[in-house]
Amino acid sequence: MKHNVILVVLDGLSYQVAQHALGHLLAYCQAGRAALYKLDCALPALSRPLYECILTGVAPIDSGIVNNDVVRLSHQRSVFHYARDAGLTTAAAAYHWVSELYNRAPFQAARDRHTSDESLPIQYGHFYYADHYPDSHLFADADSLRQHHQPNLLLVHPMNIDDAGHKHGLDSSQYRNAARMADVLLAEYIQTWLDAGYQILVTADHGMNNDRSHNGVLPEEREVPLIVLGSAFSLDPAARPQQTELCGTICQLLGAAHDKAWCRELLA
Repeated sequence: MKHNVILVVLDGLSYQVAQHALGHLLAYCQAGRAALYKLDCALPALSRPLYECILTGVAPIDSGIVNNDVVRLSHQRSVFHYARDAGLTTAAAAYHWVSELYNRAPFQAARDRHTSDESLPIQYGHFYYADHYPDSHLFADADSLRQHHQPNLLLVHPMNIDDAGHKHGLDSSQYRNAARMADVLLAEYIQTWLDAGYQILVTADHGMNNDRSHNGVLPEEREVPLIVLGSAFSLDPAARPQQTELCGTICQLLGAAHDKAWCRELLA
């Protein structure tokens, strides 16, 4: 395989809400042009450890990124490293912790917020550092990177769903509406990205509970969606992808050599 890939991580989106709130994405599923799967996130169900898990395939207990306060470069090989080794172009519009994991740590906004450096694992980036940074701006940041740099791998990582969950909890109109708004925003880009030849994965790092937090083993904290769109996916309803297999699966799509676990059933 040799495909370009866009990975969308909707921070803090519980499967419980994703299965009814993402109307545009679910329309693709209903039309047989996408598939929705349920993943259990690794533990602990915290953001920075699970960014590392998604992007390296390594669970937090093994990566050493065990909470949000571990501020250092990753010790693992990420999907960005494998893509760069394969001579591919990488980009990310994401929370600044992603920059700290794979580019430079600690994050310095004046230096790192807008990144253009071909020597880094994430060569081109727009990194934000306020949880209420508007998702509308984040998606525009991401598509700007796509248009200007034609990356083979693009990470898109908005934060407003998680921010609403921490302020109002899982069972709140604000949380559900933040998910709906992310879907409305994605509707502006999904078909354009597909028409440009990208294979798209939409997932989340963790969910949310009614205590306005996440870190435990409740289904609403651990169960997250994975929606896949593009000709390279099997759309097999029997596939059982794991969060730790996303890195390897993306490498397979990119045609980049890797040594990670991946989900064969997910791909055509």
